[in-house]
Amino acid sequence: MRNLEEIRLEINEIDEKLIKLFTQRMECAKEVGMYKKENNIPILNADREQEILDEMLVKGGEFGYASQLLYSNIMELSRALQHNIVGSGKEMKKLIENAGKDIPYTKDTRVAVQGIAGANNHEATLKIFPDCEPQFCKSFMDVFASIENGDADYGVLPVENSSAGSVSDVYDLILKHRFYIVKSIDMEIHYCLASIPQASLEDIEEVWSHPQALAQCSNKITENNYKALPSANTAVAARDVAKSKRIDLATVCNRSAVEEYGLKILEEHYENRSDNTTRFIVISKRLYIPENADKISLCFALPHITGSLYSVLCRFNSIGLNLTKIESRPIANKPFEYLFYLDFTGNVGSENVMNLLCALSTELPEFSFLGNYSEKKA
Repeated sequence: MRNLEEIRLEINEIDEKLIKLFTQRMECAKEVGMYKKENNIPILNADREQEILDEMLVKGGEFGYASQLLYSNIMELSRALQHNIVGSGKEMKKLIENAGKDIPYTKDTRVAVQGIAGANNHEATLKIFPDCEPQFCKSFMDVFASIENGDADYGVLPVENSSAGSVSDVYDLILKHRFYIVKSIDMEIHYCLASIPQASLEDIEEVWSHPQALAQCSNKITENNYKALPSANTAVAARDVAKSKRIDLATVCNRSAVEEYGLKILEEHYENRSDNTTRFIVISKRLYIPENADKISLCFALPHITGSLYSVLCRFNSIGLNLTKIESRPIANKPFEYLFYLDFTGNVGSENVMNLLCALSTELPEFSFLGNYSEKKA
């Protein structure tokens, strides 16, 4: 058996040959792109690519599946090169060129938010739009409806918590309406266990709050064997507990709701994790891209081809982009078909990023650019 140094020497020799062959193949791909541009031929030829992948599965023998993966990546990179040559994504470029820069707002700006005064959504809205009086809506759906109907300029929505995960209802609505995300903040969330002034901790048997808040405080709720019941909102729960006059009933809410509805704090820092945060986004019908934008959101479906998700994701990796979120949601009336929501760090001012967006917008079904915005800590 050869020693490790001898094997590595041979690998180095093979790599020298591989890189030369790869660059030759990319030069051929460049010629193909120029030919397709002159003859107005689409870049993606799914049948041709699948034919090559099927051949690699057979020719690769013991390493057939690995060969398929290798060639899938090579074809993705070849296709990206050809998209740049033909100038794909003209509509995408026009959309971004026509975007506003800074989000305009005054004290009269109409901002829709789910819930009532004292909720986390309310606090987030005041941090983003400190001079505005929010328009409260009963549901997340109503926030989107307000934007759709022109009754509000912006909507503020929670999308993800650091311990309880995604707010699935909001992602479903994002994918349905395809409004633009124009800003995002990560806000620390701290909860109190609170009840009416006459209650004590020993009296409590039942806790009301929003399902996300109950999930974020599940440890202490379980430890104390409390009965947990969902409410439409943390502040709604606080208001209803105050109205109930029951000493055996408490709510999980923030300090603002405690003060708003005249409750008494029974226990502070009730959340499972001390670093509990929720990410809120601002949605708009108009696209705004500030110069300091550092996060991009997209949604798309995928063609019914083996490894299609991996192939798309490898395009981000090839130019060093960091994916921060991927969420799949079922497509209505299409069993076992999904839309994908994707967040990654980047700015459309980067040539590599713009080229990638233009290529994907041409290739992927149901593709929507949802925004390039700044994400800050609140």
